[in-house]
Amino acid sequence: MDTKQPIYKDLIAGMFAAGAHFGYSRSRRHPSIKNFIFGSKKGVEILDLEKTSAELERAKGFVRSLAKGGKQILFVGTKNEAKKIVEDGALSIDMPFVAERWVGGALTNFPEIKRRVALLEDLRSKHEKGELSVYTKKERLLISKDVERLERNFGGIVSMKEMPAALFVVDPKKESIAVDEARFFNIPVIALANSDCNIKEIDFPIPCNDSSVSSISFFIEQIVQAFKDGRNSQ
Repeated sequence: MDTKQPIYKDLIAGMFAAGAHFGYSRSRRHPSIKNFIFGSKKGVEILDLEKTSAELERAKGFVRSLAKGGKQILFVGTKNEAKKIVEDGALSIDMPFVAERWVGGALTNFPEIKRRVALLEDLRSKHEKGELSVYTKKERLLISKDVERLERNFGGIVSMKEMPAALFVVDPKKESIAVDEARFFNIPVIALANSDCNIKEIDFPIPCNDSSVSSISFFIEQIVQAFKDGRNSQ
């Protein structure tokens, strides 16, 4: 008896309820995802959730192994539908995240990024200690704007003191720069990828609807739980 079958059935039911099976039109399909297309309905391609569930389980196994080893995963999702979910998911397991804008060089120019993060931490500390009061009102205004910009760009990666062990990405087509930088360093990429994405560039692709709040939420909950399970098994 295949013990995995009930698990897959539950996953498929959850994915279907979240609308994870909706792809894009045939004209937008990337050739690499052809084998994950089940069919089409009213001009919209339907993803094969049975195959997606197998890929999800493979990704979760990798995530559990990272958590067990005490490794960091950088969560990346800057599209409007993903921002809040990515941030909340990452924070729930104390992982770094990018939810506003991927700053070019975040990985390939990591030493400079670390310096910017250090500046942010320094300004945060001075603000908390009231040390900024020695500056003029105009100077404090300029510093405040600096802090806002630094928070927006680097606030989510303050905890990332070294290169991450992996990236979790929502929509690798939109986050192509992040994916390219990870691939440059052979950092594994896990990604929620709709039918317009090149999954050959992804180590652990999860073919699914990457533009629906309910779908994104479902998969991030799965990844977060896998991480918790791995960390608890240490």
